[in-house]
Amino acid sequence: MEVITEAFSVSTPGSSEVLDITDKVSNLLSKHKLKEGNVTVFVSGSTASVTTTEFEPGLRRDIPEAMNRIAPEGIRYHHDDTWHDGNGHSHVRAAVMGPSLTVPFSGGEMLLGTWQQIVLIDFDNRPRSRKVVVQLIGR
Repeated sequence: MEVITEAFSVSTPGSSEVLDITDKVSNLLSKHKLKEGNVTVFVSGSTASVTTTEFEPGLRRDIPEAMNRIAPEGIRYHHDDTWHDGNGHSHVRAAVMGPSLTVPFSGGEMLLGTWQQIVLIDFDNRPRSRKVVVQLIGR
């Protein structure tokens, strides 16, 4: 088994923007020519998440709206009392969604469904540059 770790950066506007990073991850898998194994995608930081979804306009609106129902802006968060940065909701949303995702691959291709893409969601209240770590484990 081989373990390869790489990273790339993604500029985001924040505000629960959903960004498709499937091609970036797929390109790293192709670059290393591994055939069977798992790819783990992890976003560094505590106000962003990685998951899968169909990357289409409706869901790009539905996901932020759902997260706003779970952890709305404009209410009191103890985090904001501590840091006064107004992004307590961002931390809660990211904790609910999680920072990483593992996808199996076979034949050198990720085993994603037809309408399934890997997305990064940045919940912070300001633009950010996000570091995405990709770890390939396979042969």
